[in-house]
Amino acid sequence: MRGVILDSDSFDRGDLDTATLEACLDKWVRYPSTQPEQTLQRIKGSEVIVSNKVLIDAPAMASPELELIVIAATGTNNVDLMQAAQRGITVCNVRDYASAAVSQHVFSLVLALSTHLSDYTTAVRQGRWQKSGVFCLLDYPIRELAGQTLGIVGFGALGKRVAQIGTSFGMDVLVCARPGTESVPKGRVTLDDLLEHSDVISLHCPLTDTTHNLIGEAQLRQMKPDALLINTARGGIVNEADLATALRSGEIGGAGIDVLTCEPPHDNHPLLAPDIPNLVVSPHNAWGSVESRQRLVDEIASLIHDYQRGQPRNRCLPV
Repeated sequence: MRGVILDSDSFDRGDLDTATLEACLDKWVRYPSTQPEQTLQRIKGSEVIVSNKVLIDAPAMASPELELIVIAATGTNNVDLMQAAQRGITVCNVRDYASAAVSQHVFSLVLALSTHLSDYTTAVRQGRWQKSGVFCLLDYPIRELAGQTLGIVGFGALGKRVAQIGTSFGMDVLVCARPGTESVPKGRVTLDDLLEHSDVISLHCPLTDTTHNLIGEAQLRQMKPDALLINTARGGIVNEADLATALRSGEIGGAGIDVLTCEPPHDNHPLLAPDIPNLVVSPHNAWGSVESRQRLVDEIASLIHDYQRGQPRNRCLPV
């Protein structure tokens, strides 16, 4: 079998052991990145496609040789699953490989915002501590997580891990019912209740028609004025222009964002403006520890092996 990796730079920067993956197929062609106009030519004649974020749409599936698409991520919105099912092409994704890294990053954002770490670091570099009349600086409010309420939207493996860490900080945890469902299972709350009562809201749901712009102007107004919003899930779940407005007006306390609707973003993206207070934006690297990326590569190899044995795992089917 022949395979093509369309965007290897998105997960391997030369620091991983790829021997198992390379041994999966007779021939691999590997591209650091792929632009939309390059996709058709690059996948031509391949039985296996590995793509992290490159769009695999109906035209890309027209090749009669194509048998297997492995998404080098958990999200499936870059592959037309309906077309794949109609053409008999197996699509698999990699699951729960980055929970440790992402949950760690969630609390990096929460703690940075709760302690105003960046503001205090800047103050020291500006010489303000050196000129202080007392031994410390307390120019920005510092908040303890203990006793706060952590609201989680999306309670899969990652959401559960974030809840566990929050509990270890002494936080109370609220879990949102699945967005779009009418009933509220025992132990869950509605999104409205979660927005109203949470001090920190962390998003871990997939981007779907139901969750697109799940958090917009109306929802931001429901949040506490000192609440923090954390999004390490997908861009598009939060309306970015509305969030920028809410932060500028002080409607919420702050936000930590690792994902944007357009990635990489353009220079005039609404959340990259320099005048937005209490905002931390990281470049979609919450998942990117060496350990999680190694697990990703190993699992891609395992998925291909299982497919070759006639036992495909983690199949992605249209809803």
